[in-house]
Amino acid sequence: MSFFSSLFGSSTSKSDVIKLLSSEEFKTQVENKKVQLVDVRTYKEFNGGHIKGAKNIDFFSGKFKAEFDKLNKDKALYIYCRSGGRSRQASKKLEAIGFTEIYDLKGGILKYK
Repeated sequence: MSFFSSLFGSSTSKSDVIKLLSSEEFKTQVENKKVQLVDVRTYKEFNGGHIKGAKNIDFFSGKFKAEFDKLNKDKALYIYCRSGGRSRQASKKLEAIGFTEIYDLKGGILKYK
């Protein structure tokens, strides 16, 4: 089984860098605080409504890595998308490029209260 996990990735593998937060936990940690908060949805989705203080870096943009390289990799990063899929993929990419503390909003902005 571990052979297949190494080939295809294990859905049960946990990262020490990426933490999934409920909407309540996420809100408590970002609301009215100066944090690195990033919305990885498209510009159009972002303009349709976003969490106050969020910076928009489109996951599908060719500038994704360049934009994240401008942020502090050693400071906590809070990330979200529409429903959690893009932010999960983005979190894995960000861990690979050196971010050390990533908080992903479980269920995305759709679950944010």
